[in-house]
Amino acid sequence: MNAESAGGPMNVPRPALAGASRQARRAGLASFVGTTIEWYDFYIYGTASALVFGKLFFPAVSPAAGVLASFATFWVGFLARPLGGIVFGHLGDRMGRKTTLVITLLMMGVGTFLIGLVPTHAQIGIAAPLLLALLRAVQGIAVGGEWGGAVLMASENAPKGRGSLFAMLVQQGSPAGAILATVVFLAAGTLDDAAFASWGWRVPFLLSGVLVVVGLVIRMKVEESDEFEQIRESGEVVKLPIAEVLRTAWRSVLLGIGASIMGISSAYFTNTFVLSWTTNELHMNRQTMLYVLLGISVVQFVWQPLAALISERVGEARFMVCSLLVSVVLAVPMFLLVNTAQPVLVFCGIALATIAGSGYYAVLAGFLARSFTSRVRYTGISLSYQLCSTLIGGTTPFVAQALLTASGSIWPVVVFYTALLLITTVCVAALARLTALRTAQERHAAASV
Repeated sequence: MNAESAGGPMNVPRPALAGASRQARRAGLASFVGTTIEWYDFYIYGTASALVFGKLFFPAVSPAAGVLASFATFWVGFLARPLGGIVFGHLGDRMGRKTTLVITLLMMGVGTFLIGLVPTHAQIGIAAPLLLALLRAVQGIAVGGEWGGAVLMASENAPKGRGSLFAMLVQQGSPAGAILATVVFLAAGTLDDAAFASWGWRVPFLLSGVLVVVGLVIRMKVEESDEFEQIRESGEVVKLPIAEVLRTAWRSVLLGIGASIMGISSAYFTNTFVLSWTTNELHMNRQTMLYVLLGISVVQFVWQPLAALISERVGEARFMVCSLLVSVVLAVPMFLLVNTAQPVLVFCGIALATIAGSGYYAVLAGFLARSFTSRVRYTGISLSYQLCSTLIGGTTPFVAQALLTASGSIWPVVVFYTALLLITTVCVAALARLTALRTAQERHAAASV
């Protein structure tokens, strides 16, 4: 779910970068390109899980059970994400944002490249899915550390008052990565089924090696954020950020987990579960659905910068809550339209939900960043977002597929999807209130000194 108005999908939206300093532009570009590559790597695994992994790595079970087993390895990446958030959050809050972002990008690229070389079950037996799960865990650790650092690199280098807009550039990496992943799989999908199953699915993973080199060149040129440098120079660096977060901001962590639910889950509803549902149960053509999802990613890419600009005017928390409530209203129509299995109607259904949901997603990164003080911000936002990915985001396609398989009906999935939307809405509103209270207390304390 989870394109620039002028230019190609890899261009950074001009409204955000206009008028910014050279360092701010470079940080925004590096965050955007780096997260695009990271999400490309993460999404191609989800796409391959829906299309081919069940047959190649779990051939001894039924097709439906094979998809479930494939989605289980998909979840392994989410299980590893909090570990990446804690480890790299600690390093980022103590050593700086830049170093951690170079390491996470390199880890993701190597892990993804090696997935493209893993032999199938027919070649090495049970070792094949075990290797797949291990490399998926490497992906999870990398992306767990990447997201929070990229958000801070962009927002902390942003012009005053534009932190949320620059943080949106990180969120642009999700649809941009999905666009790249879908385009590459579309190209691989032109092969016949035998060639695709034999070697075609490996190509998107092997291409990651080239993309990572590009990302590293750009990221190495970025300077550390001034905000972190000030913390380091003043001697305020926290010795154990995770302990400080859990002691002083545990409420923000819990509400941040809830506020992130649909920001993580929505993309895997569409790019993974819906892809599997439409091509397996609804018997839609694989290439057709990939084109539909490509169009959805472009819609999201175009809309998110506009949504971020609108939220600056109307208030971010208000805009997020309204976007989520619209998503609740559109949940049933979306699933009904997808259930028709008519490509145009499927596109319209997902596009409607995407416009509503991606508006909230565009603002989420900056919203979470302001929920924590700068001394432990990397750890705080990483812990919130990545714990959510493990507990809810990564289980989304698995739970949705299990509900569909057990009931033979899409309605339990609709209820599940709607419940996630409502929980997210409540947590966004509560976290906005908590952050406003903390900010007021900090201002009062500063004025009293």
